[in-house]
Amino acid sequence: MSWAVGFLLLLSAIRVCRSLAAGDGGGAESEPLLAAGGGERRAAFGEAGFFSRLTFTWMDSLLRLGYSKPLGLGDIPPLDADDAAAEACRKFLGEWHRRRGESHKTSNLVLRVLAECHKKELLLTALYTLLRTLSFAASPVMLYCFVSYSDRQEKERDLGTGAALVAGLLAMKLVESLSQRHWFFGSRRLGMRMRSALMAAVFEKQLRLSSEGRGRHSSGEIANYIAVDAYRLGEFPYWLHLGWSMPVQLVLAIALLFWIVGAGALPALAPVAICGVLNVPFARMLQQYQSRFMQAQDERQRATAEVLHSMKIVKLQSWEDKFRATVQRLRDAEVRWLGETQLKKAYGSALYWVSPTVISAVVLAGTAAVQSAPLDAGVVFTVLATMRVVSEPMRMLPEVMSVMIQVKVSLDRIGKFLTEDEFQDDAVDRAPASDRSCLDVHHGVFSWEPSKGTATLKDINITATHGQKIAVCGPVGAGKSSLLCATLGEIPRMSGSVAVSGSVAYVSQTSWIQSGTVRDNILFGRPMRSSEYERALKCCALDKDMENFPHGDLTEIGQRGLNMSGGQKQRIQLARAVYSDADVYLLDDPFSAVDAHTAATLFNDCVMAALEDKTVILVTHQVEFLSKVDRILSWRRAR
Repeated sequence: MSWAVGFLLLLSAIRVCRSLAAGDGGGAESEPLLAAGGGERRAAFGEAGFFSRLTFTWMDSLLRLGYSKPLGLGDIPPLDADDAAAEACRKFLGEWHRRRGESHKTSNLVLRVLAECHKKELLLTALYTLLRTLSFAASPVMLYCFVSYSDRQEKERDLGTGAALVAGLLAMKLVESLSQRHWFFGSRRLGMRMRSALMAAVFEKQLRLSSEGRGRHSSGEIANYIAVDAYRLGEFPYWLHLGWSMPVQLVLAIALLFWIVGAGALPALAPVAICGVLNVPFARMLQQYQSRFMQAQDERQRATAEVLHSMKIVKLQSWEDKFRATVQRLRDAEVRWLGETQLKKAYGSALYWVSPTVISAVVLAGTAAVQSAPLDAGVVFTVLATMRVVSEPMRMLPEVMSVMIQVKVSLDRIGKFLTEDEFQDDAVDRAPASDRSCLDVHHGVFSWEPSKGTATLKDINITATHGQKIAVCGPVGAGKSSLLCATLGEIPRMSGSVAVSGSVAYVSQTSWIQSGTVRDNILFGRPMRSSEYERALKCCALDKDMENFPHGDLTEIGQRGLNMSGGQKQRIQLARAVYSDADVYLLDDPFSAVDAHTAATLFNDCVMAALEDKTVILVTHQVEFLSKVDRILSWRRAR
């Protein structure tokens, strides 16, 4: 009944607010999603006025449009500027770096940063939650007043008192309905900001993660940080306010019981205390099980990612059953901890669903025993209504505990990932392009695992001038690719110096292709320049391939399009580097996936001709090209 009354009151308030807003242009706020003159789409919520936000009428135009036709992406108004993921991530990372610089304590650091970034929104939603809690807890008082008023004699009933009671009921239900709706909306909106900020922060961290950090966090674990841990923050503000409002509501309900029945409410404290004491071991077990469940999930994700990455080898060796059994064993462990968690949740839920009935029986029995209050209609109905107020926190507290534990585990996991070491910002001294030295490595010592103190590359001294071609040769595992990574700053520098002048283009040994057209993969976000584009295609021997593709360079490649050979992917990657028009080119064995004839074409037309004026460091095993380069670096394993 309270929901129906609240809904009717909300509709009445909407009509009243619309009539009030009609005089100051409030009706125009909810109509157009387009700006008046320029035709640009605007954020409906950001442009809404006070009454429109209060009554949610800023959604009217969208609801009317959705009633008339199916909504398309162009019909949805854009996000408000404060709700954009870029803005949320910027605020979070700014506060995160500031607090990391002030203190080395990482315990609950993510939570403190989120609270600092969104303290205004948290306080506002806390006010809505408090108003809803107070208005809901006042329902038994209003019921007691109505029953007491109806029990009066006819001549004792005052019309003014009755009207005041009706007005008080209407005001209470209006406050309860509006505050609850704004609590829900504000909590979800704030949770969206937190979730977007953490997702973007994890992605940014992954791009800058050090080599040791990549070893401690697999791709499957990082995917879990985004898809599971960060996503869980979307509901966090709602449950956070439930966490403090439910105990407040419970205390208010117990105070109401003492006000109604006096000392007869004392026996009710016993089952409440028992439920509170039993909640402690439940909470500890849930936290332990949730941690083990997330660990088991990470292990299963890591194993699944390794199997999918090496599926060709698994199929070639007929190891399907072996790896299926391994993944199934990890999945069984994950399901076991999930089952333990859900079982303990069921015990807690059963306990708290039964407790209101037990408490109401104890209260009535205690009242009858001590005769602290007459068991008339007013007292009995008020006690039962108070039990409704008690039942909500008793029912919700176990779930709140469970969600808070899950959020705590997720925040700790994200915080541990965000505190990992990153690439050194000063690993490479970068300067604008010049006609002098383009690359200078002086007494460089580099290590993929600096914490162990073992050097991967020792006493490296390289100087490359403008337009010079340098070939790097050596056996497999000698550190040729590590040398290029040291030049890029991706391998930690223990001592020495690295200086690079101008922009750098890197072609890795393993080709990387994004889902899209061939043209998109080569341009890579740069503007189209036809002459340079045709030159890049020709020097990388891609002109013949373009003729064979169904739609030329507009053919979709990657996961959603055409499957390409390793040589084609490598040449597209090389063409991307050529089109970038960088000053220094780092080529990590780009001829390994092509035949000898194509390799000779790429070396002569691309490295020696198209990149004639560029500095090129070429890692290669084709010794027939060494006679044409300016310098040869013979590499061997560090001892």
